[in-house]
Amino acid sequence: MRADARPLVVHVMYRFDVGGLENGVVNLINRMPADAYRHAVLALTEVTDFRRRIARDDVEFISLAKPPGHLWWLYPRLFRLFRQLRPAIVHSRNLAALEVAVPAWAAGVPVRIHGEHGRDVGDLKGLNKTYQWLRRLYNPFVTHFIALSRDLENYLLDPVGIARRKVTQIYNGVDAERFHPADGLPIIDGCPFRRPQHWLVGTVGRMQTVKDQTLLARAFVRALEREPALRQRLRLVMVGEGPLRAQAQEMLDAAGVADLAWLPGERHDVPDILRGLDCFVLPSLAEGISNTILEAMASGLPVIATRVGGNPELVLEGETGRLVPVGDVEALASALIDDAHAPEADRAAGLAGRWQVERRFSMDSMVAAYRGLYDELLAIRKPV
Repeated sequence: MRADARPLVVHVMYRFDVGGLENGVVNLINRMPADAYRHAVLALTEVTDFRRRIARDDVEFISLAKPPGHLWWLYPRLFRLFRQLRPAIVHSRNLAALEVAVPAWAAGVPVRIHGEHGRDVGDLKGLNKTYQWLRRLYNPFVTHFIALSRDLENYLLDPVGIARRKVTQIYNGVDAERFHPADGLPIIDGCPFRRPQHWLVGTVGRMQTVKDQTLLARAFVRALEREPALRQRLRLVMVGEGPLRAQAQEMLDAAGVADLAWLPGERHDVPDILRGLDCFVLPSLAEGISNTILEAMASGLPVIATRVGGNPELVLEGETGRLVPVGDVEALASALIDDAHAPEADRAAGLAGRWQVERRFSMDSMVAAYRGLYDELLAIRKPV
């Protein structure tokens, strides 16, 4: 049988599960022309059922079941794996996977790419000197860096100190066919609230510390305290699973507004849920380029987001939504109140957001950028 001549890309991440980073990998693999590259997904910990989102049947999934701690003791295993797979490209993502550049280099992988997708609670502002030092330490083993936002690009250039020639900024793309504006006033399956009598503000995503969904719960409560008349109309939808779900529910229960909010947990009908909202909110402590913001914009929703990371690159103040300071309950409550009183302005902002997606954040543009970079880097390096 003739060997497959397509170059292999091994995508490496800490865990392959529901999330924005992982969703970007799914979109890239599904959308890149099948005759261009083969793909494998390598999770340092585990590959979950999220693998079913990948539509291609020629993708290999590998789990290393790594316990907490440094990766160095797995170097021999990774070396053997890379020698066996003979990838043309190893593409790691975020700091937890950066170390794989060393065994990939030792195994003779021609191109080692590392992507910076965002920050976590341990380094919200990118000021952690140890994390900066680690990136400098592994820099010689990395062929090229990809930053998802201008904010992350500037971080790699300064203070980390990566040479500009080694850094490319590529925005996430969004599936503008799957995520599109609603036709009419759709009803979210299982949701107890109905439009237009209710104004639904909501968020979708993993309910973990860095996403700070409890800020939205607190702001919702505060908005109702400041304008009690909004109890007749304002409703909260928080979709996702994680440790903050119970905390948010407790806050709403304690404030006596649990009947005005719906927290159904994880759902698999996110496009339908977004189309059923009137406004999308992302109260994160840190972000790279948020897939959920892009999906909300593609769905024709105005967006309220915290002014962190790449959010100001997506949400144009006063045009497609508004930005509020991180952790500021009063500012977010004011934004919720203002939105509930200005439905026509919100709809105009949603349409402007959809236009921005079509112009700047298409899936085709993202895939073309990655493929172009892969092609360029391979052209100047010898294959394994």
